[in-house]
Amino acid sequence: MEIRLEQVVKSFDKKQVIHSTTLTIQNGSFTTLLGPSGCGKTTLLRMIAGL
Repeated sequence: MEIRLEQVVKSFDKKQVIHSTTLTIQNGSFTTLLGPSGCGKTTLLRMIAGL
């Protein structure tokens, strides 16, 4: 299964925390999300999981 996000945006109240993000994860691949604390890594994973 391929995971694809295109121009995804997420806001909490009026603060946009995910800005027009596009991501494709190919079947069988390993992907790492790297970034500083508070940059939206967990939020993006929750969006992918549908939480």
